[in-house]
Amino acid sequence: MFNLFRTLARGAAAQAREDLIDRNALLILDQQIRETRASLERSRMALATAVAGDTSEARRLAEVETRARDLEDRAVAALDAGREDLAREAADAIAELESEAEAIRTARTRFARELTRIRAVVSDATRRQAELERGRRIAAAAESARRLGVAAAPEDRATLREAEATLARLRSLQAQAADTEAALAEAEPGADIAERLEREGFGKATRPTGSAVLERLRQRVAPTA
Repeated sequence: MFNLFRTLARGAAAQAREDLIDRNALLILDQQIRETRASLERSRMALATAVAGDTSEARRLAEVETRARDLEDRAVAALDAGREDLAREAADAIAELESEAEAIRTARTRFARELTRIRAVVSDATRRQAELERGRRIAAAAESARRLGVAAAPEDRATLREAEATLARLRSLQAQAADTEAALAEAEPGADIAERLEREGFGKATRPTGSAVLERLRQRVAPTA
């Protein structure tokens, strides 16, 4: 029995954890996207630094090769002049420069292969990051649409269906109030016959009429005629 309770407790904890993840899936996705975006930016910066380093190595190789050619020209001139001692020193220096140049070429060849791989990785990560962010926007829109009809917390959030029901009740109350006012007006003693008599010209008018206004205007014009 104890094992059963322990299993139930683990199951309830797992279910609660999954429910928590489901309720906060968009929040979790946002944070994961921020982290992957930051990681991608670091990768791009590392790639840019590596490319800059390779460019520097290319300049260094060019400088070494230029120095070696210059020394070789000078060594030939020294040999022509019979200065074999100087030519030998130059030859030793040229050998060192050629060794350095070969080391740089070898390193750059290996680096070029690695750089190609890194570029492919960063390019793939950039594409996937863009797809992820597009997917996030779609997921956010879908989640907003879903929440229009399903309240995440019924006690805190109204749904469209509830709002529509409230509007229907309000309209019903307003219509009922209008009907009541109309009924009261009709039920007022003598109201209908009084209006009919007024329209026929019997008794004092309770509202302005076009005829009365025209007569008033004629009286204003008469003294000046």
